[in-house]
Amino acid sequence: MEKLYLWEKGKTPYFREEYGQEEPNLAPFLLNNGKKNGCVIVCPGGAYCMKGLHEGDPVSRRLNTLGVSAFTLEYRIAPYRYPAVTGDLLRAIRYLRYHADALGIDPEKIAVLGFSAGGHLAVSSLCTFDYGREDGDEIDRVSARPDAAILCYPVVTLGRYTNRPSRDNLIGGLPDEEELERRLSGELAVREDTPPCFLWHTQNDAGVPVYNSLQLYQALCEKNIPSELHVFPFGPHGMGLAEEDKSVSQWVALLGRWLDLMGFVK
Repeated sequence: MEKLYLWEKGKTPYFREEYGQEEPNLAPFLLNNGKKNGCVIVCPGGAYCMKGLHEGDPVSRRLNTLGVSAFTLEYRIAPYRYPAVTGDLLRAIRYLRYHADALGIDPEKIAVLGFSAGGHLAVSSLCTFDYGREDGDEIDRVSARPDAAILCYPVVTLGRYTNRPSRDNLIGGLPDEEELERRLSGELAVREDTPPCFLWHTQNDAGVPVYNSLQLYQALCEKNIPSELHVFPFGPHGMGLAEEDKSVSQWVALLGRWLDLMGFVK
């Protein structure tokens, strides 16, 4: 199936041809089992200046084996900044919900999954989603609330313990930088209507400290948001599926059981 472009050509907000990037789109990996499956939008990491290929399509394919459809998000990166970058994921959620029947997915079971900075992109959707906008086109009138979030060694905070390149590439130097730091730090912005979350991290992650996941999990617990956290003792940053590591690779099976529990598997 061809890529699904989130806006009509020439109508993508903040798009700059001179940046040399594609207009934001989704690469579909549909299960096609005759059921309206849940689906997951996959956001690779890369400090908002690149995207790790091993955290994209291979993850979407693996998600199919867990009983859900998946879509790899081609979102914008530097020199694009906030709000263009975070707006791509919100639009992707709306797009899939709007086109759910045609794609054979359940519009009430759309999850976001992100690694590292892609994890922060997923976290940003938890902080900033709305239930539909009056401006824009028909798709913009659809809810952008994800039904679940899967956060893999995520950048959660833009304050202490952040990954500085990710933070600076997203909001560094913007006029309202301090306000955006607070608004887009997940541990400070958990809402009463935040969806269930699945998190995993390694304790000795040197790229994104484990405190990112620990702080978010605590904030989720304080708001009684159903959540699951797994911390593995060893493993470098950026492991993706971690197929070479007998311990960390367990996260995929753990996620499969969680997706089933959350009603994503039909």
